[in-house]
Amino acid sequence: MKKVLLNGSHIKSLDEIIISGSKSESNRVLILKSIFQNISIINLSSSDDTKILEKNLNSTDFNLNVGHAGTAMRFLTAYLATLENKMFHLSGSKRMNERPIGILVKALNDLGFNINYIGNEGFPPIEIIGCKNLKNKVKLKPNVSSQYISALMLIAPSLDNGLVIELDGNITSRPYIDMTLSILNKLGIYAKFNDNTIIIKPKKDEIINTEYKVEADWSSASYFFSIVALSKNIELSFLNFRKDSFQGDINVCKYYELFGVKTTFQNGKLIIKKRTDFNYPEKIIIDLKDNPDLAQTIIVTAYGLNIPTKLTGLSTLKVKETDRIEALRNELTNLGASCIIDDESIEFFKSNKLNKNYIINTYDDHRMALAFAPLSVIFPIEIKDPKVVSKSFPEFWNILEKLNFSIDFV
Repeated sequence: MKKVLLNGSHIKSLDEIIISGSKSESNRVLILKSIFQNISIINLSSSDDTKILEKNLNSTDFNLNVGHAGTAMRFLTAYLATLENKMFHLSGSKRMNERPIGILVKALNDLGFNINYIGNEGFPPIEIIGCKNLKNKVKLKPNVSSQYISALMLIAPSLDNGLVIELDGNITSRPYIDMTLSILNKLGIYAKFNDNTIIIKPKKDEIINTEYKVEADWSSASYFFSIVALSKNIELSFLNFRKDSFQGDINVCKYYELFGVKTTFQNGKLIIKKRTDFNYPEKIIIDLKDNPDLAQTIIVTAYGLNIPTKLTGLSTLKVKETDRIEALRNELTNLGASCIIDDESIEFFKSNKLNKNYIINTYDDHRMALAFAPLSVIFPIEIKDPKVVSKSFPEFWNILEKLNFSIDFV
């Protein structure tokens, strides 16, 4: 399948939509399950990223490959380093081998682990020789990827002396660090985060048989917030979301109030619907340093509603599956939008131009396809490489069909 033709002009309300478990939460719990055997997981994410991580954790091979799965690359780098007297070669796709991992490798080597570069310094592929660590304190800059910090936090309770992590600088995507902290605490592991210092004590005893239920994925839910915002009068409800979520992307509820979307939690359901008495703001400005994965969804919604919008705090998007800031500028401009970018922001200006004949490029990036699909509520669109959504949300197209989207794969 090379592209998908979408038309959402006749969508309908739908009750009890089921989205699989959070990819971020699932991946963290999988690492902890590998360390502490007595954890069983309910509602594990169906995403390719989670399947890839689980496959590599269960592999007996010397050579491991994570493909496009960035979280798997970071988490496995730390976890495999703790497996004494074992050696691994860890690599990924061409794009993955262009994504930096030097900060994490340096932190692990500073702790006394043994990781070497096979190719370009600072990038995968890497050689990992498992061993005991010598130190229990490390300092690193937290402004590139919070996954480096979470990777260290996840192995910390398995280390003889635990771990103290000092963060030197402004923290990007802090909610993901808080998620890791909350999961550790929920499993009975001592972990605290105060004044840019994370302290995690070793877990000497076994975790008692624990059943861990993963919450549904808020990042995946964000695309339906966009659909509701772009529609006139529909209501959608979802199962397995919590008002007290560990996931930072629950902030989508707050951001989409700016687009007239009302969120309620009722009888165990998340319900979202469009306000009928809503006046759009003249301009929207949001700092997304805590939620950069929502940037594509929000800026495309802004374009669809023609609301001038500026999003900042996006520096990490340049080293994702693609340079997401550049990709957004390219696709929005080709649709007729007027926007400008820099290394950490994108701004959309009010525009009356519209090119309905342009086919959206996805750049091997699942979030490009997922973020642009809601535009079909306003006008039919075509998106290249629709299968790319399986990286995080393989059920997406099936749910759109249940919403009465007209979908044609060609």
